[in-house]
Order: sequence, then C-alpha cells, then structure tokens
Amino acid sequence: MPVAEPRIREWTTDEYYKMASVGLFDKTHVELIEGSVVEMSPMGSMHWTAVVLVADVLRGSCHGNAFVATQVPLTLGDASEPEPDIAVIRGNARDYRRAHPSTAELIVEVADTSLEFDRTAKASLYAKAGIEDYWILNLVDRQLEVQREPVEDDSQPHGFGYSTVTIVKETGSARPLNAPHQEIAVADLLP
Repeated sequence: MPVAEPRIREWTTDEYYKMASVGLFDKTHVELIEGSVVEMSPMGSMHWTAVVLVADVLRGSCHGNAFVATQVPLTLGDASEPEPDIAVIRGNARDYRRAHPSTAELIVEVADTSLEFDRTAKASLYAKAGIEDYWILNLVDRQLEVQREPVEDDSQPHGFGYSTVTIVKETGSARPLNAPHQEIAVADLLP
C-alpha cells in the first residue's frame, strides 16, 4: 500500500477572510503569509512607541503624493496579506476604499521579538512582491536595517531576497527611495 506524505494546507486570501468573518481569529493578531496563517506576538510598549515615532517621522516625507499607514493589510497576491507596522503607500487612503493596497513605496517593520521572522520570512515576502525599499527598525541592537534591490534567491523562504542590506547605527541616518531629499535620523525613530 502506498504511503502518502502529509501536506500542509495553504489558504487563500478569500478563505482567510471567511475564517475571520466567523470569528476564528477573535482576540488573536494573525497575518496570512504565503498561504499560512501566522499568529503574531502581542505588541509591547517599546514596539508601539517605535511604530508611532516612525509613522510621525515618515509623514513628514510624503508631501501629498503618498500616505503613511500603520498596521493595515497589503494584498500581496492570492495567498499573502501581511500587516506591516508602517507602509508608505502611493496616492491617498480613498484610492483604496474598494481593495487593500497591493504594494508600497516603503515598508518598515519594527522588530524586537519578531526580528528573525522580519529578516527572513517577511523580507523574502516583500522582495517577492517587488517592494524596493524595506526597513527593519531593530530595537534589540538599536539600528536600522535597510534592504533594497529585490532579487530571486532560492535560499530564502519565498524564493526572493534583497541583494543590498545596509546597517545604519543609531547615530546614522537613511533616505527613503521615495523621498531621497529627506534625511531621517535613526535616533528619531527609536524609542
């Protein structure tokens, strides 16, 4: 008798929303990542403070052609709907009243307990989606990790990664690709 290997059931965004509508995820923060429903860690006060600081600083770099969203879904294909801590999205919020954004000019994840996940699974997911500018505000080491130039990379969880990773220390600064005139001090982002 042939033996069948068990396989992991991957979910679509439609199925994910159906599960949410019947209360399956009540009181649990989850994200759909390449077909897997991932339970995210609760947000501590340091993390929350950093999210607010980053959003405030980035709002100053948008100048009307984009807006800053915090922890809102991005539809990245049929099987992924992450909720990045901060996303700079082209246009204005009303442009997305019928569907979630499907890309972002800049994504920032604030990382303490999620640092390894943000460096691997999230980075690979965002690179696969063609996000050109992905930042990790690393609260553990008090630095900013700027990832750019998405490329295919079979060694990464979702087959893509970033070819350029720059570590910017607390005393340094970075410039978003969508606002290269705006120099952002890492110290202004950290709690």
